[in-house]
Amino acid sequence: MRVVIAFAIVYIVWGSTYFFIRLSVQHIPPMMVGMMRYLVAGLLMLGWCVIRREPLFTKGVIGPAFVSGFLLLCGGNGILIWAEQYVPSSLAAVLLASGPIWFVVLDRRQWGVNFRSRSTLVGLGTGFIGVLLLFAERLRGGGVVSGSGVGEAAAGAGASAAALGKGTVALLMLIVASISWAAGSLYSKYRSAPVSNSVNAGWQMLLAGLVFLPASGISGEWASFHFREVPLSSWLAIAYLVTMGSLAGYSAFVWLLQVRPATQVSTHAYVNPVVAVLLGVFFAGESLTPMQLLGLAVILTSVLLINLAKYRGKLLMSK
Repeated sequence: MRVVIAFAIVYIVWGSTYFFIRLSVQHIPPMMVGMMRYLVAGLLMLGWCVIRREPLFTKGVIGPAFVSGFLLLCGGNGILIWAEQYVPSSLAAVLLASGPIWFVVLDRRQWGVNFRSRSTLVGLGTGFIGVLLLFAERLRGGGVVSGSGVGEAAAGAGASAAALGKGTVALLMLIVASISWAAGSLYSKYRSAPVSNSVNAGWQMLLAGLVFLPASGISGEWASFHFREVPLSSWLAIAYLVTMGSLAGYSAFVWLLQVRPATQVSTHAYVNPVVAVLLGVFFAGESLTPMQLLGLAVILTSVLLINLAKYRGKLLMSK
């Protein structure tokens, strides 16, 4: 039941974070969003560990937590936050859906299992095809956002060359983010110190927040930022990212990496875009086309294939 609940949190909550990241970066600079999110979440998590009297400074915990936090939250999520200034969140979700493929490629310890499992390979390929189907219309339509007006789609031939250039760079960087996320996840799975999930996640978030702090200053974000000009919607988005996206979602993700195969955990990259689309339908007045409905069905089928492969292997081992 704990595994089911953790997967539900990672699938559903993280699918909604694309929308809330977009809300936050409309009025708050991206590196500052990362700093606020992870500094606050890390301090809250470690504070909770202190209340529970869990040891925070166990030997060997800081180094691996820094590497994991940097790859996952700075290299992975930090690039996503920056990129959502220039590309729609739906297109970002499409590119990040390549994550499970990088899990299979980078997880050397499981090469003998993953590359021999037909269900896993078919599931990975099917899921990626499903995501492409889900956003086929948007991919054909471009999907670059003007840097001068965060959240406004660049209008085809009328888009400036500068905006299109930034959008192209953002798309390429999202591929880097996907690789960084997979590498950080595998590092966290195999190299984390033997401490509780709360301590491990807390240090990862706090250390990542400390990296975002100087990055925000060096990029000049503080010079042009004014707290009073930020609307309530952006502050509420930050609060959601801290509580649900980080405290609940990231903690569940780090714990799942320890108790489930990394390839199975990576299926969140296929389900998160589905949640993003459904949020658009119910809260933004968007509609689903037949092609998008087909994509939803294909994605869910891919998750079923990957999960069935893992559970079938576990049942055979138990026998």
